[in-house]
Amino acid sequence: MTATDAVIATWFGEHRAFLWGLSYRLTGSAADADDVVQDTFVRACKHAPNHLDDPRRWLMRVAINLGRDVLRRRKRRGYVGTWLPTPVDSDKDSAPSFEPVVEGGTLEGRYDVMESASLAFLQALEALTPTQRAVLLLRDVFDYSAAEVASALATSEGNVRTVHHRARRAMHDYEGRRVLPTPVNRARTARVLQHFVKLLAAHDVRGIERLLAADVKAVTDGGGEVTASLTPIVGVERVARFFARLAGSRTGRIGVAYRSINQFPAAIFDFEPQAAGRRTQRLLLSVDVGPTGLIQSVRVIANSAKLAALPSTRARTLRFVTLRDGRAFDS
Repeated sequence: MTATDAVIATWFGEHRAFLWGLSYRLTGSAADADDVVQDTFVRACKHAPNHLDDPRRWLMRVAINLGRDVLRRRKRRGYVGTWLPTPVDSDKDSAPSFEPVVEGGTLEGRYDVMESASLAFLQALEALTPTQRAVLLLRDVFDYSAAEVASALATSEGNVRTVHHRARRAMHDYEGRRVLPTPVNRARTARVLQHFVKLLAAHDVRGIERLLAADVKAVTDGGGEVTASLTPIVGVERVARFFARLAGSRTGRIGVAYRSINQFPAAIFDFEPQAAGRRTQRLLLSVDVGPTGLIQSVRVIANSAKLAALPSTRARTLRFVTLRDGRAFDS
């Protein structure tokens, strides 16, 4: 006998936050996470037994496999340039919960649950296969045993251990740049980010260069809608000049707001339309700041679908300036 509506409603209330957190980390997309959670409960209505000793385990198994299917379809479709995760506003009280509901207290996995929702971590997961991503999350974030993961993925414990080893090896680059979302690191990021934006506004190439780590890497996600670099930009001089050109190409009023995005400070820009009837263009600027106070990584997301849910920049506006004869002047 399948579960009744009352049973499903109880499961939905108890496990929805956990499933959304798992699905968002698995897919890197808030919209896909919403769909996975909804489809999971649709399947529960049709197929779940009325009595389960551990309904969360059953629901997790369904969500994991739906999420892997989402990833496979996305990789088959391809993407213009670099795919970056959907940013989620973590300032709002109504924002989706980043921390899954965990029975029994704090998780003791390799990665903290808050770190695993950061843009840097989600971006790093893109290097993994869908199965590697699922195994790494279940083992190192959600702290499930190899046997439990094998049951969820319908495979052997030996295969889980092999996949897990390969997934950890693929995360090597992330490990070298890892920045935990501690209060100290968030405060440092906020200071450096605001300084970076001021340097952009002043079109100060040398100042930008002094703010960048030697191995800095910048990636842009335009989703095929706007001009963006299709490959990562690496190195102090190249990154500084790229952003100086980007700032120098903008005219008109620009709204900027600083928000907590995926637990780290980020800047949201709204650009005044260049022509009547055109919609306001938006982009999100996110940086990873190392312990020395230098920027290790920069992300720019301009895909409108990914930014639609972010708040407007009514707080204040700025006007970028450019350089002429070595002096800054208002453009």
